[in-house]
Amino acid sequence: MRELSAAATVLADRLRDELLSGEWSPGSRLKEEHLAQRFHVGRYTVRSALRTLVTNGLLEHEPNRGARVPALYPERVDQLFAYRTVLEVGSLRIALSRGLALEPVAGATAALENLPADAPWPQVLRTHQEIHRTIVALSGNPRLIDAYTGCEEELQFVTAITRPAYTAGKLAALHIELLAHLLHGGDRAVDALTRDIEIGRGAVLDAMTATVTATG
Repeated sequence: MRELSAAATVLADRLRDELLSGEWSPGSRLKEEHLAQRFHVGRYTVRSALRTLVTNGLLEHEPNRGARVPALYPERVDQLFAYRTVLEVGSLRIALSRGLALEPVAGATAALENLPADAPWPQVLRTHQEIHRTIVALSGNPRLIDAYTGCEEELQFVTAITRPAYTAGKLAALHIELLAHLLHGGDRAVDALTRDIEIGRGAVLDAMTATVTATG
């Protein structure tokens, strides 16, 4: 059972990277039999991996039809980013009220800045996400942290569409500027984080529009 769990974890990681790289188009179905043959694993392993990705918001499950890549639509993006704003800005306010140092955010920003230009897109997304995860963690509130953890992979999946308009370098430049405002503290920090999240939401919606135009 332990080996099976490890195999499912490895498969989930492989599929996660493919989803974040855009190798599966919205609406695509991930068939258990095909994946079992492709990765040389059992159907139970595939089922466990897909269940993990469904739980984390990267896939959706339809009764009797299996897992598929969810479609992106503006309402979903707006709801997700509104939820993100509540969690991140609320966490930042708590951290600022407690007088906590924001050096951990600086470290996470430096990690993004130091990524090579050819870094795989999933790695860029995870490194970028670490900045925002760190902000939430500074709240020290387990409920906020758990809530954010529950939507992180869905956020990465939705944000993945912004490539190629966004690169590691462009994201790093935006977050170096954000960090300067965060270190200043007060309303300036809160306003900067709110604006950063809104920029991200706009980039996703713009990319969705561009995709529809290109395929239309």
